[in-house]
Amino acid sequence: MAELSPSTVWLARLRERFGRRTLHALLGAVLALLALADLTRWQALQVLDNRVGDALLRWDAGRRAPPPDVVIVDIDQPSLVDPRMLELAGTWSWPRAIHAELLMALTARDPRAVVLDLILSPPDRLRPENDAALADAVRDPRIFVPMILMEDSARQAPLALAPPAMGIRAGPEADPQARYGIDAPIALPPELWRTGYINFIKDADGMGRGTEMGRMVQGWWLPHIIGRVADLLHLPEPAAPRFRLHWYGHEFTRVSYAEAYLATQTEGEALPFDPRGKIIVIGATASGLLDFVPTPVAATTPGLFMLATALANLEGGDWLREVPGWVNPALAVVLIAIVGVAFAARASPVWPVALLACTAAAALGGSALLLSVNVYWMPVSALAMGLLALLAFGLLSSRLEMAQRHHVQAMFSRFVDPHIVESLSQERNVARAEVSASREVTVLFSDIRGFTSLSEHRKPEEIVALLNRYFEMQVDVIFQHGGTLDKFIGDAIMAFWGAPMPQADHAARAVRAALGMSEALERFAADVACELPGTSFEIGIGIHSGPAVVGFLGTSRRLDYTAIGDTVNLASRIEGCTRGVSRILVSDATRRLCGQEFGFKDHGAFSVKGRDQQVLLYEPLPTMAREEGPATGRDGDRGDT
Repeated sequence: MAELSPSTVWLARLRERFGRRTLHALLGAVLALLALADLTRWQALQVLDNRVGDALLRWDAGRRAPPPDVVIVDIDQPSLVDPRMLELAGTWSWPRAIHAELLMALTARDPRAVVLDLILSPPDRLRPENDAALADAVRDPRIFVPMILMEDSARQAPLALAPPAMGIRAGPEADPQARYGIDAPIALPPELWRTGYINFIKDADGMGRGTEMGRMVQGWWLPHIIGRVADLLHLPEPAAPRFRLHWYGHEFTRVSYAEAYLATQTEGEALPFDPRGKIIVIGATASGLLDFVPTPVAATTPGLFMLATALANLEGGDWLREVPGWVNPALAVVLIAIVGVAFAARASPVWPVALLACTAAAALGGSALLLSVNVYWMPVSALAMGLLALLAFGLLSSRLEMAQRHHVQAMFSRFVDPHIVESLSQERNVARAEVSASREVTVLFSDIRGFTSLSEHRKPEEIVALLNRYFEMQVDVIFQHGGTLDKFIGDAIMAFWGAPMPQADHAARAVRAALGMSEALERFAADVACELPGTSFEIGIGIHSGPAVVGFLGTSRRLDYTAIGDTVNLASRIEGCTRGVSRILVSDATRRLCGQEFGFKDHGAFSVKGRDQQVLLYEPLPTMAREEGPATGRDGDRGDT
């Protein structure tokens, strides 16, 4: 037998001490704690949720079109190289008066709000008239300009001194001395700083999956620019400041900046779109302006599109709501529990695998359906914990089974044929085999005739070698017929059938084994006579069938798998009756159990020690020949044996 690894031996000892189900329960508890710790705190599996969730959002975006009342005025590449723009504004960056003219034209046509996604610092020292023109344009309260939060900036200003127009306000626990780095639109007068920050909001992996309405800093509320627009327009707002964006796979209504601006320069020419009632975002997508961020829908998403998506989500109330935080931990714990129970109950591994596969399909399908009602749920991390549980419980079960097989093989390989040991190693058989219980068995005793006399005339080493050869031969026959070797008693052999594995034909097996032992003896005796002239070999075999207690007997240091009881005693007594009568004798109980398989010669009734009634004994015949009555010359009372 192969040696077991230390871990398997350790598991086997734990199983013996605590039991299989307890070990599965302990493993389940460890896995559940691990799942709770990771899904609520460590977030090591968050990367799986993010990757699959991003793919799901890309798929979902394909069916979604943005609302028509959110319009992008795009400083695209054609706008930068348009000859007319080059003539009027020169190369980038354009004078701020250009933006002022476009803003004046847009606000004159009654939009709901205009977001200028352009940095307005530092002031234009060479052409201050351009900043003045822009200031006149942004006096309209529907126009918002950006600021940048600089968390690590050495230039920090007291938040208490922020102009009211910035929308920065103190909370109940605001620190009066709070300072923060803010890149304000200093090209404009402070009273026109109708601002909100436009910082890229990214997850731990650098991906932009959401944005925020604002944030609390040292007790002060700093608004995002979309929060300022939402407040102005009274748009629906998420319950939490930070929310996940629900992406669109179709284009926003997008107008080239050059087309819109040039339309304002030609008297009587209409704008390329109607600004009335629109939320307008002005920004850049030109590749040279480097305003790109990674998002689930593209590795290089223009920051302008994130602003437009956020405003469209708020305007339509269709941003993504997150499922409660307890859902994934609960799903993981339930999966771990179900998989653990299945393995502890020794169910087929197909069931937990099928369950996990069905749960995964249902969960991912449910995630796709939930997106249609603006709910985001990504259960991959919980399913991964279920898969981990499947692997862990499967490994534990296989290790326990391996240790169990080794344990059974170590216990029974000395007593029974290896094929039976293999059957015993199966889960359903080992427990029954290990428990001592009353079984219907057939017991065989075999003894060498005249062994004491033989040993007096031979050297001890010759006797030992001779016995070992004899035992090897006879035990092979016993194993060939599915018998269990009980023990060697000096020169005697005890074996039985019907345990540890039940055998419906245990009596017939025992008789066939006895006949085989008799045939093997003939060959062995002939060989011995040639090797050791003058040496003769004869045996007697007694067989009886009936109930006996079968199991392990002894101490923790020395155990024997044996049968005890009256059936065993009678088989031994029958073996003693064979002297001078027959090489093999079986009881009437054994004869009846054999049915028509053998012919039997009736040797009559015998008195045996420990029994008041005489015992009928029969000699099995190698052929189907049968005797009609008692053997000729039978003595009804063979005496006390």
